[in-house]
Amino acid sequence: MKTWLSIILLLQLEIAYAINLGDEFKSETLLGHRGEEVDLSQYKGKTVVLEWFNEGCPFVRKHYDSMNMQSLQKKYASEVVWLTIVSSRKGEQGYLKDSNEAMATYVREKMASSHLLLDPTGKFGQYHGAKTTPHMFVFNKGKLAYTGAIDNFPTTNVADIQKATNYVEKIIEAIKTGKEVPAGQVKPYGCSVKY
Repeated sequence: MKTWLSIILLLQLEIAYAINLGDEFKSETLLGHRGEEVDLSQYKGKTVVLEWFNEGCPFVRKHYDSMNMQSLQKKYASEVVWLTIVSSRKGEQGYLKDSNEAMATYVREKMASSHLLLDPTGKFGQYHGAKTTPHMFVFNKGKLAYTGAIDNFPTTNVADIQKATNYVEKIIEAIKTGKEVPAGQVKPYGCSVKY
């Protein structure tokens, strides 16, 4: 009986944290790679991409070693606020202890995101229901329009990127061209976020 109660309680906690399509962008202040506290409320109402990142995850490596993720970050730099987030806790794979480590990672990975943000408590990631690295979220005018995988090839093979449908790119293109934005939710793939 206690086991079932524990399972039910855990499921309720997970549901309480995960946001749903149409939910508003959350205001939060997180430490950025330049050493500044970044107040995310300044991005309310804008097109925002949240990308969960763990440098040691082979699924993340697929998109960074191929420059796929950085290409997207650069392509949409003038239209999208792209926030790369590390929610790994201390002692876990991917943990970055401070902005110096974050800056070194940002430079080494050739990132072009607006910010690399640190979420060592995991509260921001848990609020959004980020489950994997990479787990992608796209907000259109401050409302969640997409959550899930970056594409439809849940592999670590770089060659699969050419064959893949990039969901994030499709959503951003629809927003950019003023087309109706199809809200979407796809199961994310990758390594678990190390809360």
